[in-house]
Parts: sequence; structure tokens; C-alpha cells
Amino acid sequence: MPTGQVDSILASLSVRDRVAQLVVPWLAGSYTALDDSLFQVAARWVDTLHVGGLIMSVGSPFDIAAKLNALQRRSRLPLLISADLEWGAGMRVVGGTAFPQIMAVGATGNPRDAYTIGEAAATEGRAVGIHVNFAPDADVNNNPLNPIINIRSFGEDPRAVSRLVQEYIRGLHDHGMLATLKHFPGHGDTQSDSHIGLPVITAGYPRLDSLELVPFRGGISAGADVVMSAHIAFPAFTGSDDPATVSAAVLTGLLRDSLHFRGLVVTDALVMGAIVGKYGAGEATVRAFLAGSDLLLMPADPDSALNAMTVAVEGGRITRDRLDASVRRVLEIKRRLGLLAHRVVALDSIMTVVGSKRFQDGANDIAVRALTLVRDIGGPLHALRARPSRFALIAYADEHNAAAGQFMTELLRQGGDTVDYFRLWPMSGPLSYDSARAVIAQAPATVFVANVRPISWRGNIALPDSLAQLVTTTDQGRPTVLVSLGSPYLLNQVPAAKCYLIAWSGVRAAERAVALALLGKVPIAGHLPIRIPPDYRIGFGVTIPDAHP
Repeated sequence: MPTGQVDSILASLSVRDRVAQLVVPWLAGSYTALDDSLFQVAARWVDTLHVGGLIMSVGSPFDIAAKLNALQRRSRLPLLISADLEWGAGMRVVGGTAFPQIMAVGATGNPRDAYTIGEAAATEGRAVGIHVNFAPDADVNNNPLNPIINIRSFGEDPRAVSRLVQEYIRGLHDHGMLATLKHFPGHGDTQSDSHIGLPVITAGYPRLDSLELVPFRGGISAGADVVMSAHIAFPAFTGSDDPATVSAAVLTGLLRDSLHFRGLVVTDALVMGAIVGKYGAGEATVRAFLAGSDLLLMPADPDSALNAMTVAVEGGRITRDRLDASVRRVLEIKRRLGLLAHRVVALDSIMTVVGSKRFQDGANDIAVRALTLVRDIGGPLHALRARPSRFALIAYADEHNAAAGQFMTELLRQGGDTVDYFRLWPMSGPLSYDSARAVIAQAPATVFVANVRPISWRGNIALPDSLAQLVTTTDQGRPTVLVSLGSPYLLNQVPAAKCYLIAWSGVRAAERAVALALLGKVPIAGHLPIRIPPDYRIGFGVTIPDAHP
């Protein structure tokens, strides 16, 4: 379609409808009937507010696609649909391929793996009607205490992260999906969660230039379409305690003028505590737009956002030219994606694409090659790999991973091991820990499997103190293996653990990889993409090259 079509559409829109093209509310992916009240809320956003896009949450492939098709058909202009698919479509699309978290790619060190995740996310996401992936995460995770980035980053070396970011983008682009760099200008060195409060990075421009900005420059050179701002203050750079999302120095001066980014700028979620608590729902959107944002993501109240923005334009606080520049970028993206000609997806093709064996095999392959052994003092892991064994498997994860360790246990039993399984939760009390100790006492060895991961609004990434103590005590008395299905920094809490294996993620592919490693059926060859202070440097890893079928 010619660019003139964009000009024609823009000219036909009222000020309010131009603003609406920039507003992106959150949409649940679960099934709803067309006359259900929840669907009617979304229908009103489309029918009355005329929003320009939606961000998709979790649902089945058919529920997501059918819901989006219904909304696309009733929308005057095509909707731009986005989603967080950082580690593949399985992050939001139930049954989609779930790769390990992307720090696993840092552990393999293979850029092709980053491409593979991008390819799968794009192919499966487009099949259900998603156009924009709010990924890859371009943050450099250089702070082990970071409570929200952690394994969402490729690693700690800015040049290595940049290479992997570029390949992920290439995987998305080659398969029809837009790529987003986040969280600009860098969220890796924070010690608080921006969903809750306002993190502050005290470093000045020279440090940003040599560290945080390196992957963003790489991603921009690779053609990233979107950049997402961070709700983080950079007072040494901006001269104020305003978060980057509302800082013209960051979004216009640095991103547009210095880094020459010409694509869409999207806010991080405007419902997050670091922003809405300080400015309020309406004012937050106006300030973010004035700073340089185009898309206004997940405003606390879409009506308030639309009203506040319209008043700001009509009162002269926002110029018409500035508004039109952003709306034109959005419409041009829709034109490039072909949405002005065709906006719905075919439901009968979903089962041939989403969760296909090719992508599942890719996830399994990456998960195995990412396994990283940090230490095996006294050889408890070697002993388990050498022959069929009996051991207690104590699994820990949050409430969102109810089946933690069960798939692994099933595979271990199929492989000939005798496994006594016990599950601990964040809310587990003394009686549960007494039961875990009883299970441990019955077996000659113990494997602890802990999925401690970044969770929005949680505020920390750590083992419960009671579990850290149980691991330490058990390790002193019998052969013990500690497996992390998430954060690589668990050694900070159990520094005396003699055996520590990192699998980077709690997805099935990672549990499968750990089971095969414990059975001795795969080699272990991953390397740390981050430091684990004080003893382990980037690139460290104990390699076990031998495996028996």
C-alpha cells in the first residue's frame, strides 16, 4: 500500500481519534463469549474509544486468535497487537513453544540460539494475531541483586549481549514480527522492582555509554522497530529524579538525537508503581508523550489517558505536529505489516504452527546445551550420573509453577532412578519442612530443584531462608546436588553447597535437560554469562563431556 494511504487516514482522524491510536490497553487472552462483560469492555475500547492497539496476555492459541479476530473485524482501523514473548510464544500462548529464559542463550554463547527463539516467537505469535514482540531484553545484568531482570537478560558482558540481541531481532524480522529493545536506557543495575517503586541508577553518561547503551546501539543498528522506556531515574544524567519514561533528556535527547532511533517509542506499563503512583493515570501519559514516547502502554485507565492527552493537545501543551508525528509512525507500522489490507488470522492453520515439533526440538536442544555446572566438589553429580540411583528430590517454586519438578521426576524414574519427590512452596511452614527432612532421611542422596525467578511486584529473587538452611544442613550430611531452574545467584545464600547446576528456567525443556544430565545421558558444557561473586567469573563452567545413551 502506498505511503499516501497513511496520509489519507491521518487526515480523516479527529484529534481524539489520533490520540486513541497511541493508547494500548491490556487484554486478557482467556476465552470470553461475545456478550460477556469482560469482552464488552474490550469491545468498548475498540468501538467507542477507537484505541490503536492492545497488549495480549495469557490464553490458548484459539482463544487469543478468535478474540483478536473479533476485535479486529469491529475496529475501524486495524489494531496493532503486542505481547511479551521474551522466551518464545509459550510465555503468553498456552501450548506455544516455551524456550528457556534468554540467559540460557548467554550460557550456550551461540548467536544461532537467539535467532531460533526469535524465529519461533515470530512464527507462532503471528499465527495467533500478534504483531509486536516486546523483546528482546537488551539489559546488561551487571547487578546480581537485581530483583526483576536477572535471567531475562542475555548476560553481563555488553558486547556479548549486543551480539545476541541482534540475532534475536534478525529471527523476528525474518519471520514477520516487530522487535522491541527494552528497558531503555538500561535496567540491569537496579536493586528495586519498578513495578513497586522507582529504582535509581546513580551512574553518569560515561558508564551508560560504555555499558548499558552498547546492546541498544547494536539493536538499533540491527533495525529494531520499537524501544521501550524504563521506569528508572538516572539523576546523574538527567539532573532530576524523574523516571526515564517521562524524561525528554532520555527519550528525545539520548534515544532520538544521540542514538538516531527513528522507530516507535513505547512506555513500559503505565500502571506500574514507579510511574502511576507519582503522576496519576492521566498526567503520566501526557508526561510520557511529551518526553518522547509514541505508544502509551497499559494506562491505569484508558479513558483517563485519552481524555488527558486530548485536553493537552487542545490546550496547546502538546502540539498538533508532535501528535501527528507519533500517529504517522503507528500507521506506517500498520501499513508495513500489511494490516491495512489484511488484519485477521486463519484459525485452521494454528495447529500446524503453534507448538510444532521443530520448535519444541529447538527448545530442548538449547536447554541441554545451556546446562552450566558451577561446582561438583566430591563428585555427587558424577556419582548420580554413573549408575541408576536412589535420592530425594525436593522441589521449590512459586504458586505459578504448581508442577515444579514433577516432569523431571517422571523422566528420572523412566530412566531407572528411584526418586522420592517432595514439594515446597513459598508459604510452606515448619510442618512442611519437617516432612521434607523426613523424606531426605530416607534416601542416600538429595537433589534440591529450585525455581527462583523474576516475578513482577515480588521485590526480590531469593530462596526462603528456611530452604537455604535446609540445603546447607543437608549438604553437610549427605551427597547433595543443588539445581537452579532460575536465578544463577543462589550460591549467595548457600555458599557452602558442594554441587551447583544451573538450568536457567523452569520450562519443561529445562526440566528435561536436568533429568538427562542427572541420568548421565547428555554432556554438560554451558558457561556462565554472568559473574557469581566472589569466586566465579564470566565464562566459567565445569565441563562434563562424557555421556552414555
